[in-house]
Amino acid sequence: MKLNIGGHIVKEGWKILNIQNREGVDFKGDISDLSQFEDNSIDEIYASHVVEHVPRNKIDITLKGIHRVLKSSGKFYISVPDLDILFHTFRSSIAPMKIKKHILTMIFGGQVDQYDYHYYGYSFDILEDYLKSAGFTVIKKVESFGLYNDTSEFKPYGFPISLNVIAKK
Repeated sequence: MKLNIGGHIVKEGWKILNIQNREGVDFKGDISDLSQFEDNSIDEIYASHVVEHVPRNKIDITLKGIHRVLKSSGKFYISVPDLDILFHTFRSSIAPMKIKKHILTMIFGGQVDQYDYHYYGYSFDILEDYLKSAGFTVIKKVESFGLYNDTSEFKPYGFPISLNVIAKK
């Protein structure tokens, strides 16, 4: 099985886990509690702009849970707002106020409902450290996964704002 956590785009070969009961969702649940899935039962997990919604005190257990359900050599595709890029752009003296406010939304969440708040932020080195602590061995930053046309591909200013990483069990 291939599992898209937090997604809503139906794609052949993929199942969707979402905390909200939306059309196309196969499993209702929270990324921090994957107890409904057996150990070593999932080939690939995709999570685009979901992990930043996990409170800091649940990051370790969340990533260990993802590692637990992945099969041996399973892949975890993770996309989060790239704080290195966002902070650099925010600090630019030529960035207009409208862009700075949009960047704050990408850092802290859109806050349109109870689930749309960001609890934590990531740069590659921070995310890599968490993934290693969870047991992932091969961790690689990529520009694109080529899987979904979603926020992982978002380039509102001509450059990507997402940190896209593939981690293997």
